This record gives sequence, structure tokens and C-alpha cells, in this order.
Amino acid sequence: MFLHVTEARHIADHRVDVSFNDGTSAEIDLSDSLDGPIFEPLRDVAYFKSFSIIGHTLAWPNGADFAPEYLQSLATVPTST
Repeated sequence: MFLHVTEARHIADHRVDVSFNDGTSAEIDLSDSLDGPIFEPLRDVAYFKSFSIIGHTLAWPNGADFAPEYLQSLATVPTST
């Protein structure tokens, strides 16, 4: 089974609550993952909040995205679904 993001909601700053198709959910902090030109606009929290689920993962209007497996690897606070 391929891992997919099924739901996501902004919490605060660069933190997102993400649910995956394997039934897991977690709070993810992406603040340390915003390196490089494609991710630089995401440092602005207002822009960061403009994500949507495209292609089974979080994506932004400028083309930035993260693999679902990477997102799940950053899980810090499991949440119940």
C-alpha cells in the first residue's frame, strides 16, 4: 500500500495535523524542513497555510511538496482519529 495524506489542517506556525491512509495521524512541525529556494516562500506562515492535498500529499501553489513518507517520519505528537 502506498502512503497517502488524507486530511491536513494547520495548527500554528509551521505545524500541521496530518492524517494518513494507514489510519495514523500526527502533529508535524515542518519548520526545520524549509531549506532551499522552493521551500523559502513557506517560511512566511501566511503562505505556509495555503497548502492543499495534491497528489496524495501536502503541496503549495509554488510547486513545493513533501513525500508522505517524509511527513510521517516527522511525526512528533500522535493524535487519535
